[in-house]
Amino acid sequence: MSYLQAIILAIIEGITEFLPVSSTGHMAIASALFETASNPFTKLFEIVIQFGAILSVVVLYWKKFIHFKRFDFYIKLFIAILPALAFGAVFKKHIDNALENPIFISSMIFLGGIVLLFVDNWFKAPSIEDEEKIDYKKSFFIGCYQVLAILLPGLSRSAATIIGGMQQKLTRSAAAEFSFFLAVPTMFAATAKSILDIWQEEPALLNGEGISLLLIGSAIAFFVALLAIKFFIGFLKKNGFRVFGWYRIVLGLLLFALIFTGHLS
Repeated sequence: MSYLQAIILAIIEGITEFLPVSSTGHMAIASALFETASNPFTKLFEIVIQFGAILSVVVLYWKKFIHFKRFDFYIKLFIAILPALAFGAVFKKHIDNALENPIFISSMIFLGGIVLLFVDNWFKAPSIEDEEKIDYKKSFFIGCYQVLAILLPGLSRSAATIIGGMQQKLTRSAAAEFSFFLAVPTMFAATAKSILDIWQEEPALLNGEGISLLLIGSAIAFFVALLAIKFFIGFLKKNGFRVFGWYRIVLGLLLFALIFTGHLS
């Protein structure tokens, strides 16, 4: 992986991590176009810079994460992450195979777009506008929606958990923010597991250049994600999900065209 490729991937990650368009799908397709998808370091890089992007949530919402007197906030996140940890461990091989299948990812991007065209009309009269009103049961159910994104790469973790929050009577903005919060422990666990695996199986990948690429990529993803979060919350309040739905449909069709013409394999 070159430094230019690392910078491009980090920008893509920072923009797409919190939008309901599937950062995993975008990263997998970009890696395939760069012909680095099968490189073990690329897989590590994609997960580590995801955590870099996720850290932007801690900075923007630091009062939530450093408010130690509100211990129930951490309990909610712990409860919500349990389904993802369980299913991620059991279905890791399936997930890895799906991530290497452009047709599968493109299908999920396309079908997810169709869902987003209608989701604004499915959940009317939300009653929860703030995280403090989310109880443990609702946290668990939102976490179950996150499992869908883990088992179906390309669906979008952000889209799945936001829809899960709306199904539990959260407003669009409250559901989006809880989705951001939930991403922090989820990606911390994924990053720690990936680094541990690489350290045990291919420690040579964590050399000076490798660490440099990881640091640069994480920093870029972090700063780009800061801007993306601010944009997304404001846009979502005013416009809903329809634009993202059309974007995913167009992107899905474009990816199918690239696959069947042999430009993407």
